[in-house]
Amino acid sequence: MEIDALFPRNDFPLLQREMSGSNRLVYLDSAATAQLPSSVINAIAKHLTQHNGAVNRGAHQLAAEATEICESARARVANFVGVNPAEIIWTRSTTEAINLLAYAIGNYTLGRQGRGKAFDFRLSAKDSIVVTRAEHHANLLPWQELCLRTGAQLRWIDLRSDGTLDLETADVIDNSTKILAFAHISNVTGAIAPVAELVAKAHQHGALVVLDACQSVPHLPVDFRKLDVDFAAFSAHKMFGPAGIGALYGRFELLDTLPPFQYGGSMIELVRMEETTYARVPEKFEAGTQPVELMAGFAAAVEYLEKYGMAAVADHEAILTEYLCAKISQVPNVRVLGPATAKEKNKIGVVAFEVIGVHPHDVGQVLDAQGIAVRVGHHCAQPVHQHFAVGASSRVSLAPYNTKADIDAFIIALGKVRAFFGLADSEGKES
Repeated sequence: MEIDALFPRNDFPLLQREMSGSNRLVYLDSAATAQLPSSVINAIAKHLTQHNGAVNRGAHQLAAEATEICESARARVANFVGVNPAEIIWTRSTTEAINLLAYAIGNYTLGRQGRGKAFDFRLSAKDSIVVTRAEHHANLLPWQELCLRTGAQLRWIDLRSDGTLDLETADVIDNSTKILAFAHISNVTGAIAPVAELVAKAHQHGALVVLDACQSVPHLPVDFRKLDVDFAAFSAHKMFGPAGIGALYGRFELLDTLPPFQYGGSMIELVRMEETTYARVPEKFEAGTQPVELMAGFAAAVEYLEKYGMAAVADHEAILTEYLCAKISQVPNVRVLGPATAKEKNKIGVVAFEVIGVHPHDVGQVLDAQGIAVRVGHHCAQPVHQHFAVGASSRVSLAPYNTKADIDAFIIALGKVRAFFGLADSEGKES
């Protein structure tokens, strides 16, 4: 039975495009970047045409309006994830947010502490940082580099055969562990991490928890306080907002303890030629001119999500995910990377797959010729693909503007891929 899209397709201008001639666009790449509703586009345009000014840099009306937009957007985003506005740091992306945190911890290790004393962030060869094999490179490389800078040891939690986290390998978290960093949801398998168990184990050993939440905040109800994580990062462009803006959440006392990441205008308290003191959180981490139009768009995206409710978003996508898993399992010579079913709601609508005998880029081009947009490549997660013994994959990802009809169109097109290259599904050989 067909179900209507939760988000009306007409709300999204780009989804009205016809692709490859007269094909209706079937957009199945929202895990990479989601499309924007008109309300978000209009909020960005409204700021640029009516309120454009620099934050905290003028006494004129436009500057005041820009400052109000910045701070009201911060408050709205903070409320959406269950935290205080002062605990939200504007960044360009999830990637920058995690790099900010790792770099600030490195600066702390070098003796450049902040005001507070909530935690001793100093790292040395006797300490460890723990990640998982399921991480996006953005939540792996910064910690690799921090270990190189400080001498700390990098450890990781491994995966089961289906790509879910193997908690039997979580004993790498011990009293040497200062930081546990992991993705709430894998951007390859869609598997949802056991957050409560991992947070409890990390805190039991006195470690801080950093959550990559960029794949969870757009699709599930998320409250960072209830999850009890110490830091978290997410991005607007995966939440039906603009690219170029994201956020870092951190418990205030921890952010207060860390030194700045970048230096320049707007993040200072007093500058002398001999020395400088820095502003309080969050301004301490927000050097330079702020992209207020993107903040306006971010807030509008949150407002759009709130209109439907995250519980409704999760329920709609759960139905589609189970349907997708069932349908793709019936396509011959297609191997799913990750959990094969979503019946236990152990994953969201992200499904990476291998078409036997066909390179993922070729798969993507054949689908694109029929108006179906999917992701191809290693999805910035090479260790996950190494686990599955493939160099790359194709990936479908769902959003509330998708329907079962979108999935049906994808499945029909996917069933034609091997034949397009002269491969017989029944034998797995050239026909």
